[in-house]
Amino acid sequence: MSVRVTLNCVLKTNKTDSLMSFLDTNLPNVRGFDGCLGVAVYFDAERGEMLLEEAWVSEQKHYAYIKHIEENGVLEQLAAFFETPPSIKYFTKADI
Repeated sequence: MSVRVTLNCVLKTNKTDSLMSFLDTNLPNVRGFDGCLGVAVYFDAERGEMLLEEAWVSEQKHYAYIKHIEENGVLEQLAAFFETPPSIKYFTKADI
């Protein structure tokens, strides 16, 4: 069963252009990582927030991706766009 991962991120002001460039460069790597089923990006400009909605084969595959970007420095680069660490939540689809 797949898992939905949400990352709610409070963004630093005046970093949107560089964030968009960063995402444009790095989202293909996420989408191509083993176990990733898809990634969507949403913005709330008034609140300065970004929501990443990701679908993964399993939580373990997502954890493997997080470990990978910790080791290669991408996570640190991404975190530089945030005021605070993102709120990360895992959801599984209910069969109802």
